[in-house]
This record gives sequence, C-alpha cells and structure tokens, in this order.
Amino acid sequence: MSRPDIDQAFTRTTPYGMGSEPTYSGALSFMRRSYSKDLQGVDIAVTGIPLDTTTTHRPGARFGPAGIRAASAELAWGKPWPWGFDPFERLAVVDYGDCHWDHGQPHTIPAAIEAHASAILDAGAGMVCLGGDHFITLPLLRAHARVHGPLALVHFDAHSDTWTCEPGRVDHGSMFWHAVREGLVDPACSVQVGIRTDNADRMGFQWLEANWVHAHGPDATAAAITARVGDRPAYLTFNIDCLDPAFAPGTGTPVCGGLSSYQALAVLRQLGNLNLVGMDLTEVSPPYDHAQITALAGATIILEYLCLQAAAV
Repeated sequence: MSRPDIDQAFTRTTPYGMGSEPTYSGALSFMRRSYSKDLQGVDIAVTGIPLDTTTTHRPGARFGPAGIRAASAELAWGKPWPWGFDPFERLAVVDYGDCHWDHGQPHTIPAAIEAHASAILDAGAGMVCLGGDHFITLPLLRAHARVHGPLALVHFDAHSDTWTCEPGRVDHGSMFWHAVREGLVDPACSVQVGIRTDNADRMGFQWLEANWVHAHGPDATAAAITARVGDRPAYLTFNIDCLDPAFAPGTGTPVCGGLSSYQALAVLRQLGNLNLVGMDLTEVSPPYDHAQITALAGATIILEYLCLQAAAV
C-alpha cells in the first residue's frame, strides 16, 4: 500500500510545509519540495544549472545540483535551527528541475540559461539556482537585471572573478568583469566576501577578504555588507570555495584559508535587511567531495537564504 507521505517530491499536494520522510530514501528533490513546472502561486522556484564546461581546474560541478538535492534530504525533516519556524509554511517553494541545453552546441548555453531564468521570473516567481560552475551567474544576472535594473552583488568566493576578458568569452573567472561592463551590477554598492587570491583591478567592488573576516568576525562582516548594499535590489551568489577546503573539499578550485561553515552561516543569518531578489550556489563538485561535506554545506546555505526570505514575509 502506497503512503502519501513518502516520495513527497511527487505525492505532495501543496507547496507549503515540511513533512517527515526517511532521510535515506525517497525521491530527491531539493528539501522534498514538489517537482513542478507549474509556477502559479509559487514564491520561489529552485532549479539546477548543471554546467561545468567553463571550469579551469577540477570538473564535476555538473553533478552539483543532484548532489545538493541529495544532501538536502538530511535537512528536510524539521524546522531549521536556529530559526524556530518552518520556512515552507510561509513560502510556496517548488523544485523546477534543471535547465537544459544542447551540449554539442556550447555557444548556445549562455542564452539557454538566461531564457530558463527569464521564464521563471516572468511567471512571477523568485529563483534559487543550484550550480554548476560559477559562470552560470552571468546569464542569471542578465535575466534578473532585466526585471530589477542594475543590481547590488553580494558575492562570497575565494576569487574575485573580475579578471580581464574579451567580450563573449565563456569562463568562470571573468563573469563579473562582464557583468560590470554590461551594467548588470553596480560595483559601488556591491561586496565580495572571503577573497584570498590576487587581482590588481577590483573594478570598484568592496573586498572583505578572508583575513578581514577572520579578524573582525561575522557580526562586523554582516554589518559591512548591509552598509555597502543599502536598500538596492541585491543578488546573492555563493561560490562554495569561499569556504576553506576543510569545510568544502568537493570543489573545482579550492583555496586554503577560507571561511568556516559557521562563519558563513552566521554572516548570512544577519542579512535580513537586504532586498535580496535572487540567489545561486555554485561550484559544488561531488566527485571531489567526501561524506557529502560540501554538498551539505551548500544545501544548508541555500536553506538559510530561504529562511531569510521567509522571515521577511
């Protein structure tokens, strides 16, 4: 006899609320949300962008969306700590599945990602994107800027990703060079957190380098981000290599000296005053992960974002 509380990705009858399901079994949507292409009444659509062809070192981020979904099952059994409420009682959230493109025509991929994002935003839903390598943020910013205008960027990363690049190049180290030049983001109200690689041209972004975060702590870091961004529409992009490899070994370009999981989560929980209009989590590479350490960190960071959004409802 089938039970309606099992395989909730398919059996759930409402987009609201969490339910108890064995963490070790069942259909692996993100946080056991319904798989759905119907966005009527949906507040946030979680969607995967399984791309890793722009990676410059270790590949595998194409498996990131699947890995994050699997790890999220561990988080889907009860109210997230320390929030004390079920964010899915306040927000209608679905798993929209993954973006698709023809891998044999790589020149079409940026437009395919942008069109995928635009379809969700045009339906009135917000987005959370599971990467995928970090290049995905550029077409996502194009789609979001079309709706909200130039954005403030809140960027967690070991790398600034603003290295000089020729127009049209598809690379995960130059997306924000393109984003500034295209007018998608305003660096004067944007901040990059956890940086620990050299780049002489910051393109006007504020850097809160990893050493600064370690010295000043999460409270001061969150305060600096909030002061920089103000009330501008803001897009949050979190490259998992912002975390030290001890906390995120499964990523393409790990850099020692990064943030701990605690530091990152403590900062994120204090960003409730920001006008966050979209989010992505990138560069989880399950082939290099161990015991789901990296995927679990990624799933938890996304859940924190959803709690932030739910707390504002």
